[in-house]
Amino acid sequence: MPRQIRMEYPGAVYHVLSRGDRKGPIFLDDGDGHDFIKTLAEACQKTGFEIHGYCLMKNHFHLVVETPEGNLVAGMRWLMSTYANRFNHRHELCGHVFSGRYKALVVEANGSGYLRTVCDYTHLNPVRAKVLSGRSRLLEYPWSSFGGYLTEPRHRAKWLRVDRLLGEHGIAQDTAEGRREFERRMERRRAEEGDPNQWKGMRRGWCVGSPQFKQALLERLHGKLGPGHAGQIRQEAGGVRAEAIIAKELRRLGWKEGELSQRAKSDPGKVGLAAQLREETTLTIGQIAQRLHLGTRNTLSTNLQERKGTNE
Repeated sequence: MPRQIRMEYPGAVYHVLSRGDRKGPIFLDDGDGHDFIKTLAEACQKTGFEIHGYCLMKNHFHLVVETPEGNLVAGMRWLMSTYANRFNHRHELCGHVFSGRYKALVVEANGSGYLRTVCDYTHLNPVRAKVLSGRSRLLEYPWSSFGGYLTEPRHRAKWLRVDRLLGEHGIAQDTAEGRREFERRMERRRAEEGDPNQWKGMRRGWCVGSPQFKQALLERLHGKLGPGHAGQIRQEAGGVRAEAIIAKELRRLGWKEGELSQRAKSDPGKVGLAAQLREETTLTIGQIAQRLHLGTRNTLSTNLQERKGTNE
């Protein structure tokens, strides 16, 4: 099964989702919910995690977690293994509790609205799952951080950080009026749940952010991806790497981008650039041929073989 790479760096923010083994329950009763929140608090103390949002459902959980120390993997390993052990001990069970690897989307959290998107998605999960009636307030669901946002700071868990999400909602102060305004905004947001496209970016891909944020992440991944990683991220990372090589070589040759389509398919400069892309990126021959205007993949293969024979 292809896997997503775990990208870690200080200050990274993630939307984490994990489901029960074989879609089974990971919370059988209220005691399990309390155990998970207690274990999460311990994990935050051990790792420095800051939680911007969470929601516990019967067979999965959501976390929006910031890692000041860039240690998502170690922290999640401890959290999930410790909770699984406690769950099995409490219910006199054995075996897996969670289903394989958790999903972790890297989130752009620089005030551009993406942190708000993932936190709203998390807090509105009980609405999508229809476990709250239309007449119930979001506050009535006890197993999310939404209630913590509406609580006075002195009664709120120290590991729950509310300032960044409130800021992205345009609420400058964590005051009683600010908290009431946050609830009003979220109840209005709830009315938009009928739009099937609003959460599209949350359910696919590997990051939530702007194209510039995504490109910066892909540049971080150079040299860190292998065949076992998901094809989408490998292809995107290969594309970023390829464009950097092309830009550098065009500058060296003194060419403009438009010259790639104007020059002959057998142009030595173009074929040399193709050979470099073939050696230093994961692009296929067909992708390289299309990008450099080198004809079909068979034409490029022939030109590369002739170039190789000439250089030997």
